[in-house]
Amino acid sequence: MEFAAEEGKSFSSDSHTLLLPALSIGNVGQLAIDLLISSLRATKVGYLDEPSVLPCVGNDAFAPVPQGDLSLSLEAYESAMHGLALIQQRSPIIKGMMVSFARNMAEFIHSIGKKHVLVLSSLDSGRRKQIDASSDLQIYYVSSVSDDGSNPDCENLGWKKLDEYDSSQRRWKYLDSLAGGVSPADEELLTDEEELTESDYYASMPFSALFSCLKAKGLKVTCLLCYCSEGDNISDSFQLAHAACKFVGLNPEKFHGNEGGWMIPFSWKSVYGPPPDMSLF
Repeated sequence: MEFAAEEGKSFSSDSHTLLLPALSIGNVGQLAIDLLISSLRATKVGYLDEPSVLPCVGNDAFAPVPQGDLSLSLEAYESAMHGLALIQQRSPIIKGMMVSFARNMAEFIHSIGKKHVLVLSSLDSGRRKQIDASSDLQIYYVSSVSDDGSNPDCENLGWKKLDEYDSSQRRWKYLDSLAGGVSPADEELLTDEEELTESDYYASMPFSALFSCLKAKGLKVTCLLCYCSEGDNISDSFQLAHAACKFVGLNPEKFHGNEGGWMIPFSWKSVYGPPPDMSLF
């Protein structure tokens, strides 16, 4: 993974926390990162070139007036005022290269001196075992603070540890071995579809590879997750972004003094097209 910095830009040594999405259903993690970049008024630091990520190019996602800036597959931003760095991923990873991508990303984040990584992602609501009707959206988490994935700070915020995370389970152990650069014997990874469990499914997701590889580099990692379905996931992204702010001690209403609050990315205006013609109803 190579980093191409914007002219005169670099990561600040005062920003120890980095946020990035893990691609999943509904693109909630990516939407949340765009919302945070826009609301924090983060500045673009540069681009990342990674062979395992499919190339893409598009218009600037944040400027209402074209200024000649392009959006690419992997972009790096920073809000020095808030002590946060952010990485946005806009295209998927080539099939079979998820662990390679996660290793390279972990190596890069470690090389720029970040200490804590917050991974934002989503889970398929079709696999949800139990629905919590006490809130609109329940945030789940996995943390590297303890071996079982629990974190008292997350529990104090009312979040629940993802029950399907079990570091002693076969595929999580296999993933940890790959993250550490060790290739276990093939027979250690069961391939019989009839023997796959729910834990096998969660261990195969992008957030899991990032979690294992970042942890293997000695970084503190927290994954914030929410269940959703495909469709309009704007509201889910707001809640996931708000959860990230709570975790790092930021109040969205005070991002920039009296001019705080969420700032909708300009690119969202064309995500779902115009509203329906109400005269039809």
